[in-house]
Amino acid sequence: MRDFCDVRTNDTEDELWLLEHPPTYTLGQAGRAEHVLRDNGIPLVRCDRGGQVTYHAPGQIVVYLLLNLRRRRLGLRELVRRLEKAVIVLLSDYGISACGDVTAPGVYVSGSKIAALGLRLRHGCTYHGMSLNVNMDLAPFADINPCGFVDLPVTQLIDLNVTDKMPQVREKLVQQLCRQLGADGPHVTSV
Repeated sequence: MRDFCDVRTNDTEDELWLLEHPPTYTLGQAGRAEHVLRDNGIPLVRCDRGGQVTYHAPGQIVVYLLLNLRRRRLGLRELVRRLEKAVIVLLSDYGISACGDVTAPGVYVSGSKIAALGLRLRHGCTYHGMSLNVNMDLAPFADINPCGFVDLPVTQLIDLNVTDKMPQVREKLVQQLCRQLGADGPHVTSV
């Protein structure tokens, strides 16, 4: 991501990278180690995104957003709201009521976090991104304070009776993200 951002110009096409990580905790640049409650053998990676600690694993869609916000005439807060809205609309299509929280970015269903956001802005361009829990082992979230919040419950689509598999959810999420980012949606790459 950083290499992409280092060489991009104002003419570089925006991209969305979609992937699943092996089991990994990530701790944002201002993240505090005390939010990692126990060492359970899962690697902890410090990174330069915003936010505290979160967990990534197979069964979770991770979207890296490599966007030129200046060209899109978007501020970072507006981008966060649009990313949350993409997930909220996706969940609504499944009959699930969800919301964002201006004091704690992400998407929540009945107080449980289902999507996390952690971005980095450099030279008017973003990298890092967001994750959506689809069908993963949620147990490792118990060993952290997710996003720095004590006892924050975490949920996923399978636990909300969504039976679509990863490819279908991924496609629907990309459609919503492109809709929220505008007609000239970014190029999408599965990594």
